[in-house]
Amino acid sequence: MFILRRLDGVPPESFQNQIRQLVIDHVGQLSSVAISPDNPLYPLYQYGVGLEVHQYLMALDGTRGLAVELTLALDAEAPDQLLGFALVLPAQDNPQACALAYLAVSPDHRRQGIARGLLNAARERYACVELSTFAQQVPWFENMGLQVVASTGPQVLMSSTGQASGALIGRLDIAPIYQTVEVRQIHAYLLKQQGEAAMMDAERLRDERLDTLTEQARVCVRERKTVH
Repeated sequence: MFILRRLDGVPPESFQNQIRQLVIDHVGQLSSVAISPDNPLYPLYQYGVGLEVHQYLMALDGTRGLAVELTLALDAEAPDQLLGFALVLPAQDNPQACALAYLAVSPDHRRQGIARGLLNAARERYACVELSTFAQQVPWFENMGLQVVASTGPQVLMSSTGQASGALIGRLDIAPIYQTVEVRQIHAYLLKQQGEAAMMDAERLRDERLDTLTEQARVCVRERKTVH
């Protein structure tokens, strides 16, 4: 069994650590880059996406100019154990709209209704819930009642209304994350470890995968629009 807990401020460090670990372990599914675990660049994105989520968590103190909401799924019998989380970005100009930025559940606790519960918690608060996901995940969200709206690069935009809200959603500028000293150090280490040729090949494979996902997103949307 699990319980849902919505936080109004920065989560305790123990939950921060568990959220960060869940993100790091599944960055290929959570990152819009969809980096493969066997890609030499994987550690770089583990750090980058982990830092992005951390900054969103820090924004819960209300001092960073970003509207952020966090709902945790906790073990009912051990409420200090994180089972999953949903990070929502409320629209700045529409109190009825939000974007679901991150939704993650620990693999050991999937197929227990946790993701559904986290998603429904957002839908109870907002008439229009939007999210971007990869084509292979679209059927699951359709089963949850969301509808395909359009393709956005390698991902598919979905919403609970079937329409894009057009609302203003405040998001982090992630470009500075990948210019930090830490990311540069990780890249330098990987370059030394793998060699320049291997790193260039890793970037090529990443870009080719993104091209494939972009085409899959277009096909997914085209099929839905044709059927409907």
